[in-house]
Amino acid sequence: MKEFRYIPSGVCAREMIFSIDNNIIVNAITIGGCPGNSQGISKLIKGMNIEEVIDKLKGINCGNRGTSCPDQIARGLEQYKKENN
Repeated sequence: MKEFRYIPSGVCAREMIFSIDNNIIVNAITIGGCPGNSQGISKLIKGMNIEEVIDKLKGINCGNRGTSCPDQIARGLEQYKKENN
């Protein structure tokens, strides 16, 4: 199992920590941001393949920010893929 830390941009969250095993998300923690939203998203993506999470979350926008915490999760997982493939 690998732990991957991602620093998001353009959102309230300050850090995202993923535990990944064979491209399956074992755990996801968001530091900062909306606690309820972060906990809910973490529970929803647990056990999912990173490709499926990227497909579902990439491009979600929060207000006029051009990104969101779900979008940043997708971007973080894309970065993980680049660094681990």
